[in-house]
Amino acid sequence: MGTIRGWAVAGLVLWAALAAGCLHGSRRNQPVVPAPVPRELDKVTLPDYRVEPPDILVIEAVRAIPRPPYKAEPLDVLYLSLAAPLPNEPLAGLFSVDPDGTVNIGPAYGGTVQVRGLTISQIKETLEAHLKTAVKLVNPVVSVTLAQSRAAQRISGAHLVRPDGSIALGTYGSVKVAGMTLAEVRQAVEAQLASDLLDPEVSVDVQSYNSKLYYVILDGAGAGQSVYRLPVTGNDTVLDAVSQITGLSAVSDPTRIWVSRPAPPGGCHQILPVDWKAISECGDAATNYQLMPGDRVFVGSLPAVALDVRLGRLFAPLERVFGITLLGNSTIRAVGGQNINNGGFGGF
Repeated sequence: MGTIRGWAVAGLVLWAALAAGCLHGSRRNQPVVPAPVPRELDKVTLPDYRVEPPDILVIEAVRAIPRPPYKAEPLDVLYLSLAAPLPNEPLAGLFSVDPDGTVNIGPAYGGTVQVRGLTISQIKETLEAHLKTAVKLVNPVVSVTLAQSRAAQRISGAHLVRPDGSIALGTYGSVKVAGMTLAEVRQAVEAQLASDLLDPEVSVDVQSYNSKLYYVILDGAGAGQSVYRLPVTGNDTVLDAVSQITGLSAVSDPTRIWVSRPAPPGGCHQILPVDWKAISECGDAATNYQLMPGDRVFVGSLPAVALDVRLGRLFAPLERVFGITLLGNSTIRAVGGQNINNGGFGGF
């Protein structure tokens, strides 16, 4: 049995050596890395950011004026000014339309006035009529303008790019933005709002860059692989990627690290070998590549540890079988010996 196990171990060692040679050979046969690859001391700026799910955009309404004739609604803000106010009781400033559709102009001027559904000229007439009856003013003159419509409140804020590639604008509908640059998103949003607003103008920025990622894959030496999903900031290198996962594991092989850069179907993908010792110990930036969206930083495992794990998996079932067999033999012998002893004692 020892001879059989020895031959099995020798065969597995030979197989592991051949597999390692094939691995390194396959890496050598990968497409050649072009010389101008961005790296730590020679970085490049990423192309214009294109929005994809599940990014989060921040949209601010710079100009959101409803098309006339506009009728006041709750959450609108009006600017009111009375030409000849009461002594020590000025009436001028911003007044918000309450949820019940009223404007509170103060107890000195009769409290609240219902303005919901009224145009700006109708609000002016309503306020002047109210001041005549409630305060007994003679020919009051009130100026009314729309300071801020609730349209801006519906538009402004954070907007999640939904799985279908659109963002919601409340009562103004939704807009498809997936694959667009920020300038194109701004134009699309303004075009959507143009049917309800007069010459709308918005600003658009990205609050959370959730769609552009790179991956770090740690081989577990035959015990599975760990995959880390990290966002691209535009300044990431291999050293940054490893630091994000708190360093290499105990079974990682520093000599077997590379960056796999995908390419479109039919394109030439890249394998960028990494000299970890040069990066970490010597400060050599030659292989500290700048990471791009979609890159995979693969960290291989120590071959000896992987071989040990494979041998353990191979021989564990055999050891269990032999253990059960030995246990059975020992039990039979113990029971047989006990019967012999009992028979001998009874005969005596």
